[in-house]
Amino acid sequence: MRKRRSVFAVGMAAAVAASTVLTGCGGNSGSGQGTATEAASGAGSSAEENGGTGNDGAGSGDAAGTESGDAAGAEAANAPEKPEKITIMANGTIPTKVNNRDAFEARWEELTGIDLEIIQPDHDAYYDVMGQTFASGPDNWPDVILMGGTYYTGYANEGALWDMTDAWENSELKASGRLNDDSIIEGVKLSGRLYGFPVARGNGCITYVKKKWLDNVGMDVPTNYEEYLAMLEAFTKGDPDGNGVDGDTCGVSAAGLIGVEEPYINYLPEFYQDAYPAFTQDENGVWYDGFLEENFRGALERLQDAYSKGYIDKETLTNGTSDCRNKFYEDKFGVFTYWAGTWATNLKINLEANGIDGELVALPPIEEVGTYIERTTPVWVITSSCKNPEGVFKYFIETMVDGGDMQELWTYGVEDVYWSTKAGEVCGNTYEEGEFHMLESLENPGTQYTRNHIDPMLAIFDWEGDPGRESIAAEARESQETFNTNCRQMLYVPSTEEMGQYNGDLMTLKKTLVANVVVQGMSIDDAYAQFEAEGGVEWSNAIVESLNAFGK
Repeated sequence: MRKRRSVFAVGMAAAVAASTVLTGCGGNSGSGQGTATEAASGAGSSAEENGGTGNDGAGSGDAAGTESGDAAGAEAANAPEKPEKITIMANGTIPTKVNNRDAFEARWEELTGIDLEIIQPDHDAYYDVMGQTFASGPDNWPDVILMGGTYYTGYANEGALWDMTDAWENSELKASGRLNDDSIIEGVKLSGRLYGFPVARGNGCITYVKKKWLDNVGMDVPTNYEEYLAMLEAFTKGDPDGNGVDGDTCGVSAAGLIGVEEPYINYLPEFYQDAYPAFTQDENGVWYDGFLEENFRGALERLQDAYSKGYIDKETLTNGTSDCRNKFYEDKFGVFTYWAGTWATNLKINLEANGIDGELVALPPIEEVGTYIERTTPVWVITSSCKNPEGVFKYFIETMVDGGDMQELWTYGVEDVYWSTKAGEVCGNTYEEGEFHMLESLENPGTQYTRNHIDPMLAIFDWEGDPGRESIAAEARESQETFNTNCRQMLYVPSTEEMGQYNGDLMTLKKTLVANVVVQGMSIDDAYAQFEAEGGVEWSNAIVESLNAFGK
């Protein structure tokens, strides 16, 4: 078995060791930066004392007043110190420089009275820069980082992230009762502890079908795989685009036969169905590699069959998402599995801009698929080198979803910079006085902004004062509601040493073999024989063993 030392593990081991030295002896100024047990003990005791005082002293006259005063004093003494400055690292899901990030930053500072420093690497290089920052040592770590997927589990496992479980449990935000879906926060806990905070659902992909194409071939919305395949055949062999030529279109296209990141199968769910090419858990919580299951062979058979018949775009293997979108806008194929919600409107607008009917059906999952997969949501983490994590949690993370001005800022941006309610015309659209609308994008002139960091359709904290509530397009809302009703959350896969050592090579091998089967016509038996011969089974077993031993 080929074995490599994980660069991530080596770099982080040294960095975290340094962090422990820096924060382990900081006295009160470093509170909350020690072990998770220490943090839990301090916060838990405070919460119990305050709760007991409030209940026991309700009718006890002078004693109640004394206890109440003591509790208030203790609460003030234990309140997190307001930071003078917070440094964050975030990607392009917050305003970029070209999109007037300065205005966003100024408004945030106005609302908090805290200096905000934003580190924002180029979107495509984000995780490379983040990795380099961690490797450079704790002195260079920002207070807060926006992080997703395996990076979150990996850095948490290495001790680089502050345990915010007790901060959340004892927060005013939780006490407000505005959380509308407990499962989202529970879903990002690692071994029962919270190291990152989500402010929205992760969202996922839903299958869109061109309604005009269905009408042109005289078909209804498919409800099972047989009907789905018949639709693809009609879209490929018939004249669904109505140009008078049979067979010059195809049924479906995607950005790769397997996605570049988890959940891997989200662009072609009707072919994968209940199969999964990576690590997942059974109903008993036991980890296994879905690639080695019999149902994955079935997925390969379906993909190979549809591809050989021309139902799947022949360029799917090399397509990027922008390639797919452009082909969809050019009416070259009729079925596109892409992001739910706002993208329903984006697809519609771009189709109509090309003179093509923009009505799309957001397809409920067919019978064999059952549910779409919701990706793990990005989380805001506080690094273990942060000198005042409790204060950062309260003044940065909690305020982001305060149900007021700050949530408005994180959802839509600055009024009269990103959105407005003033009468006027924007990008050819006319708005009346008082009508909420987004303004023209600085980065993409001729188009309007859609939102800021928090998608209002994915927000997990209710917000009664949302000024843009009525502005969400019907197709976007319908798409999102259909997805939310018919999805399951993707699991966070723990980061183990074996995962770091073998999974990169393992996924490369899996993707190569899938391509060989689907595109080159390689037999499925030969593919699995090659998988074993090149070490895939051994790597897979080592990872599975490590996952099932994780935390035990």
